[in-house]
Amino acid sequence: MLTRDQVQSYRRDGYLVIENVLSATELENLRRVVEVLVEASRSVTAHDHVYDLEPSHTPEEPRVRRIKEPHNVHPAFREIAFSKRIADILTPLIGTTSGIRFQTGKLNMKSAGHGAAVEWHQDWAFYPHTNDDLLAIGLYLDDCGPENGPLMVIPGSHTWPILDHHVDGVFCGAIAPSTANIDFSKAVALTGKAGNMTIHHVRMVHGSALNTSDRPRRLLLFQYTAVDAFPLLGIPDWEKFNANIVTGNPTAEPRLTPVPVRIPLPAAIFEGSIYENQRTLGSRYFAVYEEARAVEPT
Repeated sequence: MLTRDQVQSYRRDGYLVIENVLSATELENLRRVVEVLVEASRSVTAHDHVYDLEPSHTPEEPRVRRIKEPHNVHPAFREIAFSKRIADILTPLIGTTSGIRFQTGKLNMKSAGHGAAVEWHQDWAFYPHTNDDLLAIGLYLDDCGPENGPLMVIPGSHTWPILDHHVDGVFCGAIAPSTANIDFSKAVALTGKAGNMTIHHVRMVHGSALNTSDRPRRLLLFQYTAVDAFPLLGIPDWEKFNANIVTGNPTAEPRLTPVPVRIPLPAAIFEGSIYENQRTLGSRYFAVYEEARAVEPT
């Protein structure tokens, strides 16, 4: 359970880091599952419903940048996503009025020396709801230092308006740093040991740099909402929507609050994942792999 100070810190800053959420046994098990999945990607040549691949991915050197919906790929991920332990931590943040609903998940992986950057964005830009009692947790499967491309956040940005995530009027899932008027020097890198958990509010401005180290950075991300937060873009499957309730009971009465909203339409030119969405962003904050390699000493 969170302390009162931790809850107040989250309300003020929009993020938390909690140590030792995963045990050594859980970490070993999850890493083993991930290694099997990466090994199986050798036969995959293009993005599919499970894998999002680095451009440099080959059968000889498999490089996976995301496992999509890992909770639907292996039960070890689902067990953690729906665990009472996680629900107890999150309840004082989003679950006190109606309970907690699991939204979705992904496993973002930055291969050693190859892990892609994710440009600054707000998750809220992708899926606005009737209220903003939404958050994402990140579970580090590896130790993560500054050189590993850790999650970076702008404290307090969860109270800002929703920023423009469009290029030429088309959604791209990223904030152009040249026009955003953000002081990026205030960014905080959420580094820490394997087994630690990060939490960030759905409106938090965040991103991550390249992994320039010789070690992988694997971050298991799960997203949650209050049960009475309904997606503004609609609910395609009512039964599945309610099957994802972790605590609380189904309701047909969404809670409406005056939250800022920009609809993520027209849809991104390149769809499939945030990496693909952000391909159309011209002005970038983080270096891309090709640029980083170009300036390395020979």
